[in-house]
Amino acid sequence: MENIITLTTDFGLRDCYVGVMKGVMLCINENVCPIDITHCIESHDVRAASFVIGSSYRYFPKKTVHLVVVDPGVGSERRPLAIFANGHFFVGPDNGVFSSVIHSCNGFCAREIKNRDYLLENASSTFHGRDIFSPVAAHLSLGVSFSGIGPEIKRPEIFPREEFSINGSEICGTIVYTDKFGNFVTSIPTESVGDQAVVKIGGKYIAGISESYSSVKPGEILAVRGSYGYIEISVNQGRALDVFGEIPPEIVIINERN
Repeated sequence: MENIITLTTDFGLRDCYVGVMKGVMLCINENVCPIDITHCIESHDVRAASFVIGSSYRYFPKKTVHLVVVDPGVGSERRPLAIFANGHFFVGPDNGVFSSVIHSCNGFCAREIKNRDYLLENASSTFHGRDIFSPVAAHLSLGVSFSGIGPEIKRPEIFPREEFSINGSEICGTIVYTDKFGNFVTSIPTESVGDQAVVKIGGKYIAGISESYSSVKPGEILAVRGSYGYIEISVNQGRALDVFGEIPPEIVIINERN
């Protein structure tokens, strides 16, 4: 399937930005199938967008085009970018937003978007989502040559990989994402943690890893094997964000019981 384009932005749904981008795509490829991943990324949060697209793209068919517009540097010298990785295309700003994608694959090809044949005329300096990224995504969905997009980039902007470390019986990680429910997603893969682990976060201790939110009473804190494949800190029918504050603890320590 070569007509799917996913959209991930921080535009929200109040304004016309997302709808206009879809209109641009349809003018170029009338058979395009735009699918919204989310438009509720916090404004300018490039790292959150990187996490979301890195966790989402693999659930779509090969040759899907993934358009990501979280672009606080729009109109600056940052480059417009197209990437081919793991059989998928990615289009957006060269600001680190595709870091998680690049970390997840063994190889990739990145190109700076230069070919004006694939852009709208008189592109604005404030809405590259409409004038650059949407038309390029639509042309890629039609099967145009990826090499014709522009020159190859050997070193696109990439954030360091979100790490976790193991020291004896302790695993230390960080909070990498907070979802709409106030759950904290950590950098610690679920397969690294035993069921009888003890989690220490923000001076609080959680005994054991739960398989579901309902494993504890409403209002209780738990550590759960999240759907992203990482340990999450949650509150049953509540919000970990409300317990630990807007700036979550930097380190999550998991101790295995002997």
